[in-house]
Amino acid sequence: MDDKAKGKAKEAFGAVTGDEAKKEEGRAQQRKADAEEEATQKEKTSQAKEEARQAERKRDQQEQKDKGLLGGLGGVTDSLSGRDRGSSS
Repeated sequence: MDDKAKGKAKEAFGAVTGDEAKKEEGRAQQRKADAEEEATQKEKTSQAKEEARQAERKRDQQEQKDKGLLGGLGGVTDSLSGRDRGSSS
């Protein structure tokens, strides 16, 4: 049973028995579980953002590498027609 469920059970028990301290303890346990869940979610989001940044850097590096390998092809002409290979006319 997770902390949030335990907190709800304590709160319900306190409500049934009239024990205000137990009700408050249950609410506090639920708040704690919510805060832990939120912190976990923020960490996951932060990690996903970092992974996205790394993937973007890797993609940019590959693009630069590809440009370096293909960079000299801008002035290449088709040897049969004499037209630029890149042009569609």
